[in-house]
Amino acid sequence: MNLSPDVIVTETDTGTVLLDERTGRYWTLNPTGGAVLRLLVDGRTPEEAAGELARRHPAFADRIAQDVRALVGSLLEEKVMVP
Repeated sequence: MNLSPDVIVTETDTGTVLLDERTGRYWTLNPTGGAVLRLLVDGRTPEEAAGELARRHPAFADRIAQDVRALVGSLLEEKVMVP
């Protein structure tokens, strides 16, 4: 998966901000959402990203896959990311 060419990513102290220059819309991701985004941009699949986060945060392993799927679905739907 790749970011849309019109999207700019900025890391902040509290997470990640995505700006779609086409529409002027922006999204704020918490640190976990930002980690998912980085893993996806680095070439990991959503399943691999979920697995990596589950290893980092085993207490939340039962929710992570669902949350990653929801985030990826939203990013694709909003055309922030492209397959």
